[in-house]
Amino acid sequence: MENKKFNICIVGGGSRYTPGILRMLVGEKDRFPIGKITLYDNEAERQAKVGAYGRILMSEYYPECEVVDTTDPETAFTGIDFAFMQIRAGRLKMREMDEKIALKHGRIGQETCGAGGFAYGMRSVPAVCDIIKDIRKYAPEAWILNYSNPAAIVAEATKRVFPDDYRIINICDMPIGIMGFYAAALGKKSSELTPRYFGLNHYGWFTHVYDKKTGEDYLPKLHEIFKTPMAAKGNQHPLDNSWMETFKFMSTMIQDYEDFLPNTYLQYYLYPDHMVSIENPDYTRANEVMDGNEKITFEMLDKVAAAGKLKGTEYEPKGGMADGHAGYIVDLAYAISHNTDEVFLCMTENHGIISNLTEGMMVEVPCHVGINGVEPLNVGEIPTFQKGLLENQFAYEKLTVDACLEGSYKKAWNALTLNRCVNDTQVAKAILDDYIEANKEYWPELK
Repeated sequence: MENKKFNICIVGGGSRYTPGILRMLVGEKDRFPIGKITLYDNEAERQAKVGAYGRILMSEYYPECEVVDTTDPETAFTGIDFAFMQIRAGRLKMREMDEKIALKHGRIGQETCGAGGFAYGMRSVPAVCDIIKDIRKYAPEAWILNYSNPAAIVAEATKRVFPDDYRIINICDMPIGIMGFYAAALGKKSSELTPRYFGLNHYGWFTHVYDKKTGEDYLPKLHEIFKTPMAAKGNQHPLDNSWMETFKFMSTMIQDYEDFLPNTYLQYYLYPDHMVSIENPDYTRANEVMDGNEKITFEMLDKVAAAGKLKGTEYEPKGGMADGHAGYIVDLAYAISHNTDEVFLCMTENHGIISNLTEGMMVEVPCHVGINGVEPLNVGEIPTFQKGLLENQFAYEKLTVDACLEGSYKKAWNALTLNRCVNDTQVAKAILDDYIEANKEYWPELK
């Protein structure tokens, strides 16, 4: 496929992340050439702003690449090679509701981990599955690289609804983002390191961090570095207050749990009381994003559209087109299209990969990736503590998908009760009833 130009659809084309993906595709044009990029969203006005930016960007840096934005699935998906899925059902306004409803009941509402992850999952599953059905109608052979959150719940649902579709790959860039911080701490590039990792999405542990050339395991050195609270390094996320605090808190987890290096999201499951105590119920992470990165991004889009150019403006890309969020998805698409057999952390069914976990669980582990999809590396048996946490989390995720696909109130209630960030039958019911009222436009009816 060396001379092939690929056709890409970005599903969720109106996302604040899309400009970064477009810039990354420009930066990768020699390695991964694109003929056409289609933006697909159900919010035409919002997406049109991203589309206008994309056309200006390409006219100046990639004139052979066409950019189209549409709300029509047939136009979006016909003839594509890859769909990059990054939808947010209900957008940030519903995330705000998720967070604040849970906090009203004294529980974490975080978008993927706590009660908010449950609410978001109940919105995402129908939306993602409907879009995949449309993709398969118009592009039966396209690769679907899905990183819509909450990724673990979405992966469990897509496994069931599309059981034999190996061209759907569920991924998350967060472990790679963490690897970026590890690389910076070691004075290395992320590309020089390869991880060994196990868990569920946003619920896992690094067991080794190897140097690709020498094979040295840097895990002991990283333990020592991150035992002391330090300012986060790297550019995976804008280092606003929430992310700074997240990476500083990593030191507490490493001191308390010395065996492995934790995914930062474990703070919500292992320290739920602490996480509630530092939340502001009147101004949550959703508000921070809406007033920060979201606002800044769309102000930039408006200014670029008004100027009609990027070159010579304050928004002219300088120092390359790199974007951490986008880079992972492009690297994965390249590995598939060029059959590189590179190792990525992906979600895949547990068929003996982790020998003492439930068969069929959608685990997140290192996988070789190529033209035939993902081939996981064996993990083996994991310790009892991690096994107990993961089995509990999987039961919660499974019940959440059951509740969504079956319209079951009982299973939704059971799911929230099991969630370690809720962990109380009466509180779970109160949160669920409030979520049902708030999500009438999005959830299936629960009986």
